[in-house]
Amino acid sequence: MRGSAARVIHIVSLIVAAGTVAVTVTVLTGRDRPSREVLSVRGADISFTLQEEAAGTGLSDGGRRLPIERILAAHGANYVRLRVWVDPPAGYSDEQSVLTLARRATDAGLRIVLNPHYSDFWADPHSQEIPVAWRGADLVTTAAKVREYTRGLVARLAAQGTPVDMVQIGNEITNGMLWPLGDVRDGTRTQWSRLAELVNSAIEGAREGTSGRPVAIVLHVDSGGDLGRSEYFFGNLIQAGVTAFDVIGVSYYPYWTGSLAALRATLDGLARQYHRDILIAETAYPWTLVDPGLGDWVTSPDQLPDAMTVPATPAGQAAFFAELRQILHDVPDGRGLGFLAWEPGWLTVAPKPGEPIPGANLAMFDRNGVGLPSLAAFAPPDATGL
Repeated sequence: MRGSAARVIHIVSLIVAAGTVAVTVTVLTGRDRPSREVLSVRGADISFTLQEEAAGTGLSDGGRRLPIERILAAHGANYVRLRVWVDPPAGYSDEQSVLTLARRATDAGLRIVLNPHYSDFWADPHSQEIPVAWRGADLVTTAAKVREYTRGLVARLAAQGTPVDMVQIGNEITNGMLWPLGDVRDGTRTQWSRLAELVNSAIEGAREGTSGRPVAIVLHVDSGGDLGRSEYFFGNLIQAGVTAFDVIGVSYYPYWTGSLAALRATLDGLARQYHRDILIAETAYPWTLVDPGLGDWVTSPDQLPDAMTVPATPAGQAAFFAELRQILHDVPDGRGLGFLAWEPGWLTVAPKPGEPIPGANLAMFDRNGVGLPSLAAFAPPDATGL
């Protein structure tokens, strides 16, 4: 991570009423320049890996069967994201799974983005359930627990020789986290203040767990194709007192969040407004729509805003990632940090026990586990920055 000077922006508003002039000063903090190089993060969330391997899934590339982290690294990837739940169903992304995958990733030369959900299972804009063991506590007690929990996770990863490079605080926290304490769906100042206390506690815990080693803090929303929704979240959270973060993370799934043009507008707008690096923290695109599975999320070209130019074919999937790289390259002030593909090796494991697999046609391997052309997306930038 490059060092960078802090930037303070003062916004002065004059309000004239009843002959009185009131001056309001709003202070936003950012950075004068990006903290890392453009496209310096090229990786994937591989949290299902141990479950896939236990189910017998094998992946190959160039005729060689290899673990997913080795295949990604061979194509130029340099990061993995690992999610962790507090007390999930057996086999699903608990702390021991994270420690195991972190050792494998580090051995392959990959850096780690740690993603605690602060929940026992999936957390997203529709569900941010507080862990069962944490329920019933007040805000102050819960914030202290969040700080302790985050510090412990980060410290234990460091202790085994796999220090984290980035910590993503929660998952798609557009509507808050740790409901009901951190719920901001009504948008009141009190709600944003409560969420800010929880997020700041998590940030403090992450930094304490590194024992002085630099760590980048990511705040993540689901709205990669919606600038207004994204600005609403970050504007309110910053105003509530959350400023000690480094990276804005967004999910971008075109079948849910809009066209590539909408993505470009969102990333460019966020970079200009908040002066922070931008990470596409989750993304995926189908490589086929033939013989869709029972639970597949994408089954028709009508779900793809750019289907005419980026079809659901192996070559089209590769073209999608090439477009992402171009959009990130073009983010103002060199703030296009990079991308993390969503579970490129997810072929057989149910998202929840008993549910059908919904995303096999979104993987970067075919149904036989053979690598697809889209793996080229992880290559380091060339002399042009692409």
